Amino acid sequence: MSTWIFLRGLTREARHWGDFSATFRAAFPDAQIVALDLPGNGSLHTLASPLSVEAMAAYCRAELGSRGIPPPYHLLAMSLGAMVAAAWAAEQPREIAACVLINTSLRPFSPFYHRLRPENYLALCQRALLGGDGREWEELILRLTSRDPQKHEQVLDSWLAYRRECPVSVGNALRQLLAASRYRAGAGKPVAPMLILASSNDALVNPRCSRRVALHWHAAIVEHPTAGHDLPLEDGPWVVEQVRLWLSSRRHSGRLR
Repeated sequence: MSTWIFLRGLTREARHWGDFSATFRAAFPDAQIVALDLPGNGSLHTLASPLSVEAMAAYCRAELGSRGIPPPYHLLAMSLGAMVAAAWAAEQPREIAACVLINTSLRPFSPFYHRLRPENYLALCQRALLGGDGREWEELILRLTSRDPQKHEQVLDSWLAYRRECPVSVGNALRQLLAASRYRAGAGKPVAPMLILASSNDALVNPRCSRRVALHWHAAIVEHPTAGHDLPLEDGPWVVEQVRLWLSSRRHSGRLR
């Protein structure tokens, strides 16, 4: 039985995986799926978010240890969570069997204006400075992460409920943003097999970032032609199918640990 660890992005929590976890479980019924919250988010919203991606990875390792869930782990992570996965795979290579990184961006491979598209600076700064209610924030996040927000409008009520139950403080959001901006990946490819999934129509992070990671780390990469940044929300079955095909090809070639 393989153990899959799911890691979400900036200010998001385990519940934001939505229906994706069930879709993944249906495709991999023998897998153990553990969706972790990063400190400062979700069930851990009262904790201070670490100021480094490496410290976030260390927390995840300790949490799994406290739950009695041993390695090796398969990591499926997006955005900030994918940075945590990259740091984890680099620092603890024996613990990681495989990584699937979704719409991530890493220094030094990409400039800051690719890692966060400049056209989003104004909207994000205005919302941060002027405030606004929870719905305005969640509507902005949905607009930035989905190419068809109306298609996913039903998730807004769930997202608002998560925000009310487990509010992420402005301070923790800034700490996570700082950690993401400071993290610098190594030039050498992590030992674990790696699949990069990207969205060609990502309005938040330029897909060149994923391409650059794949190029430098000689990793497999597949791009969705129409989806936005939140690829598991936009087309969860596509993500699962790419993972299935990739794992199958590696098993047949004997290259998967």
